[in-house]
Amino acid sequence: MDAVIIGSPSGLHSQEGIEMRPPRTPCRLSKSPSTSLSRKQNALISECDKNNVKLAVCFQDRFASDSVRLKDLITSGALGQLILVSGRVKWYRPPEYYSGSRWRGRLSLDGGGALMNQGVHTVDLLLWLLGDVKRVYAKALTALHDIESEDTLVATLEFANGAVGTLEAATSVYPGYDRRIEITGSKELSIFEHDRIIAADLKTPIPGFLQTAAQDTNRSSSSPIVSDVSGHKRIIQDFIQRYPN
Repeated sequence: MDAVIIGSPSGLHSQEGIEMRPPRTPCRLSKSPSTSLSRKQNALISECDKNNVKLAVCFQDRFASDSVRLKDLITSGALGQLILVSGRVKWYRPPEYYSGSRWRGRLSLDGGGALMNQGVHTVDLLLWLLGDVKRVYAKALTALHDIESEDTLVATLEFANGAVGTLEAATSVYPGYDRRIEITGSKELSIFEHDRIIAADLKTPIPGFLQTAAQDTNRSSSSPIVSDVSGHKRIIQDFIQRYPN
């Protein structure tokens, strides 16, 4: 099967998807489809719908081994009623990360900063693990870098299932710390850090649960380099297997 995979700056995805995708060829975009709900994005979606073409966005963190195990833990009811969640992406990017790029930190091509580029994978994980958010209160600022977009953001989240949470996303926190998600339910506290489950305080323990935790790692807290591409491989394989010609 042939497929088009687009990994250019976010602001170019929609137009390139329209121009580069042959008829009936599935298309997978790196996050995100566009920098806004724009006419071009709607045109790409409409074209794919018209030609019965599958269009997907890459959120590879869902395919990390311990992400799947945490999802299964929640789905099984082992956490009980979901109460409280926090997502922390307190990373650091040096000034040259932005100054040496023609698109990073620019609203027209990046669409945003610490939330849109770095924090969006944690947002996706929170939505995948806990479900829809019905209300958001947030404050964003450009605290450190000379860029158009935010480098620091804090948000309060109200989930449709009744849980509440917070989200921190930053590229302004030196030297940078591992991405961390904490989920509290009526039966458990689970801590997910750097793509690994590092704690699971269950009222009814699962023997050997932490001992079998995977060792997948992905993006670094202090470097944009992806240190483990296994999630990308899994999502591409899944995409191809699900949507053959």
